[in-house]
Amino acid sequence: MTESSHLNEQPNTVSDSPQAEAPVKKPLPWYVEIPLVVVLTFAAIFMVHTFVGRIYVIPSASMEPTLHGCSGCTGDRIVVQKVSYYFNDPKPGEVIVFEGTPSWNTGFVSSRSENPAVRGVQNLFSFIGLLAPDENDLVKRVIATGGQTVSCLPGDPAVMVDGVATDQSFVQQPAVYPVDPSIGSEACGGPYFGPLTVPEDHLFMMGDNRTNSLDSRYHTGDPSQGTIPLENVRGRVEAKFWPLNRIGRVEAKDLQN
Repeated sequence: MTESSHLNEQPNTVSDSPQAEAPVKKPLPWYVEIPLVVVLTFAAIFMVHTFVGRIYVIPSASMEPTLHGCSGCTGDRIVVQKVSYYFNDPKPGEVIVFEGTPSWNTGFVSSRSENPAVRGVQNLFSFIGLLAPDENDLVKRVIATGGQTVSCLPGDPAVMVDGVATDQSFVQQPAVYPVDPSIGSEACGGPYFGPLTVPEDHLFMMGDNRTNSLDSRYHTGDPSQGTIPLENVRGRVEAKFWPLNRIGRVEAKDLQN
């Protein structure tokens, strides 16, 4: 009897040569890693503040009762976003932050140090969003936009835009300061003004605390007739987040509804 020629299958053999191991990355030394993290953090803050939005503190009472602020008190902290205005211009009834034009800046005092070194550090911190910009940033409500005519004259029941009375339900009541009836009215929130046609790409601004707000009405003699160019807009106020008992949205108003 012949032996079977069938061969048993043998398992595949594995080479006994060692495989190349992947190199292990060494962690960065601390003196490189920490500065890198700091730089990246500052860059992220700068990007957010430049293109998305930032936080502001309300320093005065010109927007009462919507926004609270006063000298020596805890002013509202507000969130201001920029993204909406990449696609649309501000609309009447919205509360915005903007940089004042020269006629608005007569009382503005820079918070920067006179020491060049300290001022440089302050400007750097401002650049990355840790200090406020060295500019006169203000917060008011948009009342009229380019091409609209705004006024408040004897007999008007409210501030008028294109001949239609605007909603004033959000205005500070009672008025903080009395109005001289020979030159103005409580409906106007102070002296009569207008009619004034807002230049294109400009905004007519008023504070909600009408008798305590140095707004567009008080700068009508300047080249822009007291209005603010769109390029000066810094963003739209979205919400109050501090103090805790003031947390809430800051709603735009439909002024002519």
